Amino acid sequence: MDTTSGKIGFIGIGAMGTPMATNLAKAGYKLVIYDADARRTQALAATREIEVADSLAALGAMCGTVITMLPDGKIVRKVVCGENDNFKDCVASTLKPGALIIDMSSSSPVGTREMGAVLEKRGIKLIDAPVSNGVKGATAATLAIMVGGDAAQFEKNKAVFEKIGNQIFHAGPLGSGHAIKALNNYVSAAGLLAACEAVVAGQRFGLDAGVIVDILNASSGMNNTTKNKFKQHMLSGTYGAGFFTGLMAKDVRTALEVIETTKTSSLLAKPCTDVWNQMEKDLGFNSDHTEMYRYVDKLPR
Repeated sequence: MDTTSGKIGFIGIGAMGTPMATNLAKAGYKLVIYDADARRTQALAATREIEVADSLAALGAMCGTVITMLPDGKIVRKVVCGENDNFKDCVASTLKPGALIIDMSSSSPVGTREMGAVLEKRGIKLIDAPVSNGVKGATAATLAIMVGGDAAQFEKNKAVFEKIGNQIFHAGPLGSGHAIKALNNYVSAAGLLAACEAVVAGQRFGLDAGVIVDILNASSGMNNTTKNKFKQHMLSGTYGAGFFTGLMAKDVRTALEVIETTKTSSLLAKPCTDVWNQMEKDLGFNSDHTEMYRYVDKLPR
């Protein structure tokens, strides 16, 4: 299907989905949106010429392409295929053969390939296209988008991706986008943890935290956390980067799944996952992931 004509369904009008859907509407795409929280869809529809579907099945009947932006792959599977793949009251129950689903959530790549095989039997295509760069990137349409799936589908829908991101990659076959997204977030999470431990240790040695961060940023230890998070969200005490600890922990677990499935060493991935799991348990799913700084500082010495 040519997604520049017809309607695109967008499921998941949350912190990321709202600005992403807004940018597609601004670009002239005809959107049909759905969210479990009807207040979100009504609020967005009030600002743009956007249709609101009253059910998942209704959305599927109206669209030839459907984008999902949901918390995890299990929720995506239920929304798309129904409870235990029963194809009742779900998107795929009314999608026509040849329709396309684009999962932009951070899902398990293994689960994505399983769902792709299930949908293929119904003549429905699936590609995965998770994103990076957070709410700020979603708002500014500067997301990095890593796409897994058929190369022809990637090219066919590239114009859609370019309205919500400015760094678009075809990562490989189905599931590749989800795999590299999880692995990227693992690298980010490991770097954040290392930076927090280094700053706390430096402070206890007598260094000023701001000076530590400045030196790291002028040296080989610089990473995304030292550059974009430490002074802005950690040393300021705001802890407002806008990404939940639970989501980071989930992504790190997914990365570990990829590492273990491919029989790769997990010398660092396993203990890093353990730390993020424990922080999620102790501080709660909705705590900001930058709270790792004070979490490390309070751990038993």
